[in-house]
Amino acid sequence: MKISKDIVLRPRFFQDLDISSERALEAFERKGKTCREFKISRIDHHVFIRFPKKEQHFWSPQLHLEIYDTDKDKPTLKGLFGPSPTVWTLFMFLHFIVAGLFTTAGIWLYVSLSLGNPIIFPIVSMISLFIIWFVLYFAGRLGREAGKKEMYALYNFMEDTLDI
Repeated sequence: MKISKDIVLRPRFFQDLDISSERALEAFERKGKTCREFKISRIDHHVFIRFPKKEQHFWSPQLHLEIYDTDKDKPTLKGLFGPSPTVWTLFMFLHFIVAGLFTTAGIWLYVSLSLGNPIIFPIVSMISLFIIWFVLYFAGRLGREAGKKEMYALYNFMEDTLDI
């Protein structure tokens, strides 16, 4: 599995399968009943593979698979690595807060310029928020690195289950 060096916090991959989509989904269901090292859940054509709660840490990834039929003879498997939904929601919330405050500081700067008031505080606020945004981004990158070994374990489990 190649995890790109692009600016991506949630790596994705696509793969054509040699077995039917229903057979692939059933393989995950069977494996989920006996496997103790991963927790597997299936909803329609979606399969979620994650580590058990006792083995998870803050940055533990999960693998979301979507297996669907296309116009081709072979079904397509679409995989997405990501943090737990709680961690992802927290990061998105923090990003939106920083973006909202940055916009507010920009408006404050414009109003201060228009009224001839001192502009040092709006500029310091905008620079600080920009730095906070970079800190959030790099924290996400570090989190991805912390979970890289687990991503490979999830990917290898997927390959073993599908006999790829």
